[in-house]
Amino acid sequence: MSLRRRISPRNSLAFRLTLWYAGIFTVSSFIAFLLFYTLITSLIIERTDQDLLGQVSRFSILLASEGVEAVKDSAVIEAEAAGVKEVFFRFLSVNGQVFSSSNMSYWKDIDIDETAIKALLRENNPVFQTIAIAGRSEKVRILYAVLRPSIILQVGVAMESYSRFLDAFQKIFVTTMTFLIILAAGVGWFMARRAVSEVEVITRTAQKISGGSLDERVPVKGRGDEIDQLANTFNQMLDRIQALLTEIKEMSDNMAHDLRSPITRIRGVAEVTLTSGKALSEYEGMAASTIEECDRLLDMINTMLMISKTGSGVDKLCIKDVDLTGIVRQACELFEPTAEDKEVNVSCDVPDRTHLTGDTSMIQRMLSNLLDNAIKYTPSGGTVNITVIESNAQVVVAFKDTGVGISQADLPRIFERFYRCDQSRSQAGIGLGLSLARAIARAHGGDITVISTPNQGSIFTATLPKSLSSQTQL
Repeated sequence: MSLRRRISPRNSLAFRLTLWYAGIFTVSSFIAFLLFYTLITSLIIERTDQDLLGQVSRFSILLASEGVEAVKDSAVIEAEAAGVKEVFFRFLSVNGQVFSSSNMSYWKDIDIDETAIKALLRENNPVFQTIAIAGRSEKVRILYAVLRPSIILQVGVAMESYSRFLDAFQKIFVTTMTFLIILAAGVGWFMARRAVSEVEVITRTAQKISGGSLDERVPVKGRGDEIDQLANTFNQMLDRIQALLTEIKEMSDNMAHDLRSPITRIRGVAEVTLTSGKALSEYEGMAASTIEECDRLLDMINTMLMISKTGSGVDKLCIKDVDLTGIVRQACELFEPTAEDKEVNVSCDVPDRTHLTGDTSMIQRMLSNLLDNAIKYTPSGGTVNITVIESNAQVVVAFKDTGVGISQADLPRIFERFYRCDQSRSQAGIGLGLSLARAIARAHGGDITVISTPNQGSIFTATLPKSLSSQTQL
């Protein structure tokens, strides 16, 4: 089933991104319109007020030079010149009574505002008002101003042109916004589809993998963006999963092979004893052989569990201060009898004290496995030398032997579980010692490396940090 059929368009990420993009664009445009509208309105009103104050200034000068009658005549002439529907003038006494005016037939519905007159007389500053007349679409801007202490001028101007401009501006804005919102939705849908198309590729890859195709990988465009990072992380996860599954399969095959031999021996000894055994000693021998084989199986199973738990971090390390020098010396003393039996000389070149933080028992197991491995594959008359080198951040323990060495073909695989080189099959063991040693080293934030030359010897180097980070301990 494809992604398009499983997800409704209305529930898709692209649809939600488009809504967000168009919504944010619409809100931003509306806010910009309001700001622009407010700015234009304030500019027009400011310009209108300046014209009204100019009228007051001219009348004041005319009143001072030629008297009241000249002012009245000038007001009538200016009103008729501008149009009786465009401007009007009223001359009031301080009590609000009209004693002269221009033609008020069109403006008869405009009353005298006593509150404005009181504010004018109290503060001696011009008072502006914007009023609407019932039945008319335009508004009127009115100014109250004092010409002389006994004369108040009321002048009003129609804001019809202002209203027509704003109406036209609103229509243009609505038309433009409709077009831009549709365009924004289209562009948003295109951009959202481009953005999620690569996510859909990852989803389709995951669907193929869920069907059993672990070889599928997400294509990486190489742009270095977030999608590429997601694809790289997804591919790394797939590589890790595939490697783990391969490792599990190989481990299962190896376990089946290694379990078959001891179980076959147990069954063979039991069958022979039951069919031909007569003496009690024969049954005791069968029991002893069975116990020996069971111990070998238990050791292999316990080692496998320890490797898995150590590698996965299931068992937390018991972190404390460790004297690595003391552990190396103890290991040398422990394996000294084995080395003497094989006539192998073991030497330790270690400092007086070397401290680091870690799990003492785990580190002891790791060093013991490496030393046992070195002695086991060193023939009589050979040498095994252990050195400890300490730096500011880490400690290096090297096991150098003069043993049989490891071929270049086997070298990359010696740390794999159950893997045994041809020259090691004659020795006792199950092929888990090196795997456990590396798992312990990596659990401590370190690692084990090897350099080897066939018939000349090997150098196993364990590198451990002196202090464990909080992330390594988890």
